[in-house]
Amino acid sequence: MEPRQILLKHWGYSSFRPLQEEIIQSILAGKDTLALLPTGGGKSICFQVPALTKDGLCLVISPLIALMKDQVDNLKKRKIQAAAIYSGMHKDEIDLVISNAKFGKTKLLYISPERLETASMKDAISRMKINLLAVDEAHCISQWGYDFRPPYLQIARIRPFIPGVPILALTATATPKVVRDVQQKLEFQRENLFQQSFERQNLIYVVIKEENKLNRLLKIIEKVKGPGIIYVRNRRETKKIATFLTKNKIPADYYHAGLDPKTRDRKQQAWMLEEKRVIVATNAFGMGIDKPNVRFVVHLDVPDCIEAYFQEAGRGGRDLKRSYAVLLYEKADILDARHNQKKAYPELNTIKDIYQALGNYFQLPIGSGMDESFEFEISGFSEQFNFQPVIVYNALRFLEKEGYVMLNEGMNNPSRIFIKANKENLYRFQVANETYDHFLKTLLRSYPGLFTDFVIIREAELAKRLSIKSDQVVKNLKFLSQQGILDYVPQTGKPTITYLQERLDPKNLHISPENYRLRLHEATKRLDAMVSYIESIHKCRSQSLLAYFGEINAKRCGKCDVCLERNKLSLNEREFDEVISRIKPKLKEKPANLEEIVAAASPVHEDKVLLAIRWLLDNDKIIPQPNQTYKWK
Repeated sequence: MEPRQILLKHWGYSSFRPLQEEIIQSILAGKDTLALLPTGGGKSICFQVPALTKDGLCLVISPLIALMKDQVDNLKKRKIQAAAIYSGMHKDEIDLVISNAKFGKTKLLYISPERLETASMKDAISRMKINLLAVDEAHCISQWGYDFRPPYLQIARIRPFIPGVPILALTATATPKVVRDVQQKLEFQRENLFQQSFERQNLIYVVIKEENKLNRLLKIIEKVKGPGIIYVRNRRETKKIATFLTKNKIPADYYHAGLDPKTRDRKQQAWMLEEKRVIVATNAFGMGIDKPNVRFVVHLDVPDCIEAYFQEAGRGGRDLKRSYAVLLYEKADILDARHNQKKAYPELNTIKDIYQALGNYFQLPIGSGMDESFEFEISGFSEQFNFQPVIVYNALRFLEKEGYVMLNEGMNNPSRIFIKANKENLYRFQVANETYDHFLKTLLRSYPGLFTDFVIIREAELAKRLSIKSDQVVKNLKFLSQQGILDYVPQTGKPTITYLQERLDPKNLHISPENYRLRLHEATKRLDAMVSYIESIHKCRSQSLLAYFGEINAKRCGKCDVCLERNKLSLNEREFDEVISRIKPKLKEKPANLEEIVAAASPVHEDKVLLAIRWLLDNDKIIPQPNQTYKWK
């Protein structure tokens, strides 16, 4: 089938979004391709559609378990054979997924980059008929990117196992430096970039310096109608602010990764259905959520980098109607952001100590544990080994990016079963064990596909159909599992630690000091860029963001807070920028009087220089000094 026919059959759309069709045609022509599309630009369609046009399967590399599960669930609803392998899965589940992929029963297989490092996965891949290698969140391969993950560097090593198979790399956030690095690290045959402009004409960016953020927040919500997201850094703040909004008659709820999976799902669904107008959340919220009519996204803390801010702000206005991205800050927030960044990079010796303590906590011998998962309670662990929980959390995230362990913060993994006995042996068992006959028949009637894949079940639902207690259902399933009739994976929802490699002796735990310092340096530069964006009052917000991503010729949006203030001036953009570029270095060096400032701005006319000075004074960018002089703040 042709790509458009596939799109219509499975997604119900008669046409593609901008650049999707061109990207798909590039892949079908066998070309390595990098797709740089903004948040909400439809990246997944770019590999899902071509995967269905050819024999074989598309191997998708993704670092985000929640996104993998979400995409697999959505594909299955569209009658597309998809599966994922991620940390925390039962070994039998993994074996079945790999077997199905080898025998052509899967069209899209999602795996994490760490999986590629194992000899067994490389061997399995060599036995699969792969038609496309898709690399999601491709910026993770670049040490210049905001979420560098060393295991991504292993991706190119599987190319010899799949000769002639093109790569599609996808990202929503990449600077020009990262764009070049991604193509180099994935060993593109030649550079091949499809880039959609990051400009969001319907999204109005606003930055406000505000001491009383909550009162300002109320005014924003009262003025801007429709659903919204409020981002904060601290989990405790999510509940506090949601409670404040509720008391002010605004239907609101809170969301963070520390909530149990069922609660997170319920809160997310209530917001999606607009039973709650506002969701107050940490950055754990939003990935994979496609709600088109979000009218405002407000940040109450300083984000770590422009990439993260741009992605989160970009969740507003996907229906192309006017929406607002507002950042409220005070001076202390910038100091807090710098302090938090330091905590995000614990000392290397501390990271190694925490890794060693983990092994002791789980009583795991050195040389064992690969692919094993253990329930993990961070506060209990921290108390037992005398670590600060925030340091433990950041150390675990660092170890995860290095490919050693993975922290799963209470993902909702419902119970699954798979009947591994063939139909003949199952029949014999039913004849020999009459008490389980009705139970098995009810299972087979209730859940199609049990002979081919693990299927999600609900014990309580099954108990109701059988008129027995849920405990008895669990007991029966465990017995049938012991008898080799089926595999039963009970529901889990607690946080877990999964070892991505065998437990190492601490002296063999290699984290390059040079790479560590480089990552910290790059993170500092990204935070500096975020702070510059916040504190800038003379450059259009949209222009600033677009310039960061390499779009240096963008026009002023005319709608952001900077542009609205500038619109009051009778100076054009070129004149204003020229005044700033001439007087800023002088006033940063030492104070100057009006006559000296006007002279420094020459050849711009004196009247226009005075207008610019008045605007800079009103906006608290230059401040008066003794002897009628002024300096840059």
